[in-house]
Amino acid sequence: MKILGIDEAGRGAVLGPLVVSGVALEQNRLKYLERLGLKDSKKISPKRRITLSRKIERIAECHTIHITAKDIDMLRSRDVNLNEIEKIAMNRIIRESEPSTCFIDSMDIKPERLTIELETMHPDVKVVAEHKADDRYPIVSAASIIAKVERDRAIQKIKKKYKDVGSGYPSDPKTIKFLKTIPPGDLPDFIRRSWATVERIMG
Repeated sequence: MKILGIDEAGRGAVLGPLVVSGVALEQNRLKYLERLGLKDSKKISPKRRITLSRKIERIAECHTIHITAKDIDMLRSRDVNLNEIEKIAMNRIIRESEPSTCFIDSMDIKPERLTIELETMHPDVKVVAEHKADDRYPIVSAASIIAKVERDRAIQKIKKKYKDVGSGYPSDPKTIKFLKTIPPGDLPDFIRRSWATVERIMG
C-alpha cells in the first residue's frame, strides 16, 4: 500500500514560485523515512534540509510542481484563488503517484472541506488533511523538506542575476528593500504582481 505526503513552500511569498511537493513510498518502507528524524522544514537549517532531501530522494518517490509568480498572477486574474491554485498541483501529484492514502498539510481553514473535495476527485484514495500535518506525519515532513529545498534553489537562481533579494517573504527586510528599488514599469516576472502586499511595499 502506497502512502503519499504533500506540502508546499512559498505560499506567503511575494517573490518566486509556489512549490508543491509530494513524497510517496510503500507503507512497509515508512520506517526508513522515520529513522531520518524528520520535522517541519522551517525548523531545520538550510544545510541540513539539503542533506535530508538527498536521503529522502534515495528512499522515496518525489514529485514537485513549481507554480511561477507569472502563472499565479495569470490564474488570479481569472479569479482562481491561491487555495484553488494549490489544489490543482495537489490533484496532479495524487494522479501521478496513485497512493492508497494521502496525508496533506491543509491550507484550507477547514481541513475536512479539502478532504471531501480531494476524495471526490480521487475516490480510490483516503485523504487525511490536517493543519500542522508536517509536524505529525514524517511523510508530510519529507514533502515539506523537498518543497523548501526546491524553492530555495529557485530563489538562488534569482539571486545570481538580481543579487540579494532576501528570502522572498514580505517579513524579510532584504526583500522589502529589493521591491522598493525596482521601477514599477520594469517588474521582473518572478514578482507576484497581483499581491496587494507588493503594491503596498512599492507604494
